[in-house]
Amino acid sequence: MKSKIGVTPEVELFFRPHLARIERIFPQVADHRLFQLRFADGAVSEAFQHTPGQFIELTVPGVGEAPISVSSPPTRPGVIEICVRKAGRVTSALFELQRGDQIAIRGPLGRGFPLETFRGHDLLLVAGGLGMAPLRSLLQTVLDERRAFGDLILMYGARNPDDILFKYELLGLMNRTDMKYLLSVDADEEGIWKQYVGVVTGLFKDVSLNPETTYCAMCGPPVMYRFVVQELLNRSVMPERIFLSLERMMQCGVGKCGHCAIGPYYCCTDGPVFSYSEIRDIKEAI
Repeated sequence: MKSKIGVTPEVELFFRPHLARIERIFPQVADHRLFQLRFADGAVSEAFQHTPGQFIELTVPGVGEAPISVSSPPTRPGVIEICVRKAGRVTSALFELQRGDQIAIRGPLGRGFPLETFRGHDLLLVAGGLGMAPLRSLLQTVLDERRAFGDLILMYGARNPDDILFKYELLGLMNRTDMKYLLSVDADEEGIWKQYVGVVTGLFKDVSLNPETTYCAMCGPPVMYRFVVQELLNRSVMPERIFLSLERMMQCGVGKCGHCAIGPYYCCTDGPVFSYSEIRDIKEAI
């Protein structure tokens, strides 16, 4: 079925912003909030189908637009969750809004994690800092479809205990018997942290990976990528089994502004998720 502008409804959804309202707002760590959003048009809500790792362009009317990763899983449709750090003009304006206020959404955009490739295999998820926000979508998808995947390990590193996103939600994973959750902080000034203190790569001492059956998905700062990738290569995990999100480089969402260009790729359209085999020779990638 064609729309009145001559493109399919799916393509129209991709390019055009659609009104949505803020359903709820949950404070996270300092200057971070989780927003629950719902499209005003039920047909648009039903058509919106994302893959973990994709993002949206969020518009605050009269202010501007910003790319933000989706934090909720596609297995729980209807409400879109985004975790936002107050960092610029658009996000500052978003923080001024309240429940019931309207924004606009364009998307979903970009290439997410290869979920179908992951099915039936062991998964290692590695997050650093705010990188837990986009990786949460993949984590919850795997947990919702747990029998479709093999062993599951989550490694998450934060600067200190106060900077852990979704702290209580994630602590609930400690009691699960169908996955392994390892948590680290770079520093514990109060001396009360009971988990590992140090960089996230220090958690590798507590995991055993089968390089032939394991895929890795990670999101975090570039310095984390370099050391985690090296740990995986040292364990004989092949580059094509290592996937990284370059979501920090997203901008216009359609590859027109050039801000996200790395080597031959545009992160907004060719990514933001790439296999390490695709970007290992591009110095500016990580």
